Amino acid sequence: MGGVLQLLSGAAGAARVGQRGGPMPKDAYTLILEAIEAGVFKPGDRLVESELADRFGVSRTPVREALQRLETQSMLTRDGRSLIVASLDHNQLSELYAVRSELEGLAARLAARHATDEELHVLRQMVSDDKALLGGDPRLLSRANKRFHKQIHLASHNRFLVQQLDLVHRSMALMTTTSFAAEGRDGPALAEHEKIVAAMEAHDGDAAYLALKSHISKAYETRLKIDAGEVRLR
Repeated sequence: MGGVLQLLSGAAGAARVGQRGGPMPKDAYTLILEAIEAGVFKPGDRLVESELADRFGVSRTPVREALQRLETQSMLTRDGRSLIVASLDHNQLSELYAVRSELEGLAARLAARHATDEELHVLRQMVSDDKALLGGDPRLLSRANKRFHKQIHLASHNRFLVQQLDLVHRSMALMTTTSFAAEGRDGPALAEHEKIVAAMEAHDGDAAYLALKSHISKAYETRLKIDAGEVRLR
């Protein structure tokens, strides 16, 4: 479990606001992390300090410090003298999904108790809107899925749980392929989202907890099948 605990260490960077109310330029750490999360830099990609400085228009010193920080958080690993984006081995994947399942289930339970009518309406609307994405680009489905889960996290109204789930989802970026790329996964996943929202609307915390844990279990099973080459990818 030590490997995944390292992956989940550290605090998520918060957006900064300038004196006039506008967003300040993002620091090198945030820029690199967001590029990893967006799949610009994939597991196994080599990150070169000078190239990153040129790409993001910053000096090499903050880039060096950012790389050191990401290495400490196990988002990067060493390959000789080079730093590369880390990947998850089979055991780390299992550990990550075990943690994610419990935390996501807890978020669903709390959301069933504490979500406002407006938050539930947003979740219901997300499920409805996402039907238009079925059969389409898996990356768009993946982004919609992240928004859906983030909304559940926020609806839990527990800031400490939200922080931990942010770290879990950061580590999910170390997977090379979204489970929505598996042929036939998008329809069932959306049906699972519908069941989760229905339980929350009924304010049934136990049902919401079980529905979300089941959803994560099916996503993990799909991930294992992808890694084993047993499903076709779109």
